[in-house]
Amino acid sequence: MKSRKKWVRVTVWVLLIASILLAAAGRYTKEYYSSLSWDSLDVPVEETEDYWSIGDAGSACGFIFYPGGKVEETAYLPLLAALAEADIFCVTVKMPLHLAVMDADAAAAVMDDFPEIDCWYLGGHSLGGAMAAGFAAEHEERLKGLVLLAAYPTKEIEELPVLSVYGSEDGVLNREKYETSIPLAANLTEHVIEGGNHAQFGNYGAQDGDGAAEIDKEEQWQETVDFILNFIRETE
Repeated sequence: MKSRKKWVRVTVWVLLIASILLAAAGRYTKEYYSSLSWDSLDVPVEETEDYWSIGDAGSACGFIFYPGGKVEETAYLPLLAALAEADIFCVTVKMPLHLAVMDADAAAAVMDDFPEIDCWYLGGHSLGGAMAAGFAAEHEERLKGLVLLAAYPTKEIEELPVLSVYGSEDGVLNREKYETSIPLAANLTEHVIEGGNHAQFGNYGAQDGDGAAEIDKEEQWQETVDFILNFIRETE
């Protein structure tokens, strides 16, 4: 009888702890950085169940983008619209629970949806960049290049050209892990945006733990776009 009561108590405690953990996980997945309003989009923008497309699907090159962790995908529309204005067709993926780790292979479906484009670049911000790098490492032959914004690869990328951009005031990027992991990209171009921070690659406001930017977000977007366009010109 005592043994049975003991197991009942243990079961109750296990169920209680599981309930607390599930509730905490539920709150975590419901909280994310929402995009701020932005009205200066002068290119076609279309929404599907799985992604937003920006620009002309008849462009010679396409750019698929993985959002940062817990960041709404539309926060990157200003950055991608500027690329689209330079005739780069862009797609930003809707990640389950706003976490790219939940669908790291999303780029494959996007490429299948636009078979007429045979020049694809892949990029991502923060966690999205790490997941994009993982996909790129496994599919180098399908891509022309990889763009990492405040991110680093976790797998070796042997030949694919890689562009890495981060802000000098970034307080979120783990610099120690970045320095030890970025050499996994053998064909690397690296730029630091002086005065830029982590959150200003997107349009979602301040991020917990980030440094204070010394430039405005529009300047950081433009510098990032310039780096990406130059990277595409050199690798297309």
